[in-house]
Amino acid sequence: MQEPSETEFVFIPRKMNIKMTLEVCVMEKAKEGGEIYVPYDQREGNESIVYFTRDLSAEGLKKVYRKIRSSLKGKIAVKLHTGEQYGPNIVPRSWVKELFASEMDHPTIVETNTFYEGDRDTTEKHRKTIEVNGWDFAPVDIMDEEGTENFPVPNGKWFSSMSMGSHMSNYDSMLVLTHFKGHTMGGFGGSNKNIGIGCADGKIGKGMIHQNPETNDIWSIQKEEFMERMTESSAATVAHFGKNIAFINVMRNMSVSCDCEGRRAEKVVTPNVGILASLDILAIDQACVDIVFSMKEEERHALVERITSRHGLRQLSYMKEMGMGNDRYVLIDLDNEEKRIYPGDCVKDLKPFEDDHQGDYPNQE
Repeated sequence: MQEPSETEFVFIPRKMNIKMTLEVCVMEKAKEGGEIYVPYDQREGNESIVYFTRDLSAEGLKKVYRKIRSSLKGKIAVKLHTGEQYGPNIVPRSWVKELFASEMDHPTIVETNTFYEGDRDTTEKHRKTIEVNGWDFAPVDIMDEEGTENFPVPNGKWFSSMSMGSHMSNYDSMLVLTHFKGHTMGGFGGSNKNIGIGCADGKIGKGMIHQNPETNDIWSIQKEEFMERMTESSAATVAHFGKNIAFINVMRNMSVSCDCEGRRAEKVVTPNVGILASLDILAIDQACVDIVFSMKEEERHALVERITSRHGLRQLSYMKEMGMGNDRYVLIDLDNEEKRIYPGDCVKDLKPFEDDHQGDYPNQE
């Protein structure tokens, strides 16, 4: 690797005895406006296909998967958030187990270790958490267990490459299976967050996204700059898999907190909606956000406040600027003869949130 030029900086993770350095791009200011929601009729460009079902069950998950599975070839990685120990809101393991058994050919769950100290910051603790949370019905690959690999960031402003778990290059395809919810820093956690943070390795890559190397604060990068860095990390994964990547977002148990917070997550107040699938990462995250903004004020208030206060909408506008997808889409209703519908149709007659206990743990302490 070439030495960084004088217009670049070297990121060296704190609290780590690492000789490795990473080349990053010229430092620039982040574009503002991440708190501003852009209505559909004010967007321009092509439309991508997004599939939707209200069926929040293993059958619903399989239904949307069948619409996007043709893009997945060879050895398939399934990137999902396995959660902190006993996290109450993660995608039900029984749904995923049934999807794997009936629709997929020996997929592998993939994760990386966390940047913060907790249940998953070392491989040993991470594997224990995976066992506790019931993800032991399939192989689980902690992708940074044996090191890191730099993956190019196409047209990056902050980075020319992102440090990922080295095992990511072992897979031919990736299914990004995401629990859509709020997020303490990102405003919302959709497919972009799932791979933008979740494929970056636990100490170097995640540090590049979260921490200004001149400070000891590991969460020093926030708002628009954080969204842009996270999105560039996501772009590296999307570019690596090319046409062999697909996305599913589950709009269920949508706390304003990420699954990283486990049992400390704030109480869910947003109604459950359904499951979406697409081959376009921007379109699926944009559709989920549009659905949230289409809810009644009392239904959407908490989640919209979380998204806008963190300037999380910059995730969407930056994905579009980077050419990662379209923020316009055709929403297909799989429950009604595959007719075209709109976000407002997805939120008609929503029921107040009630815990279905499908995420309960039989041996919870």
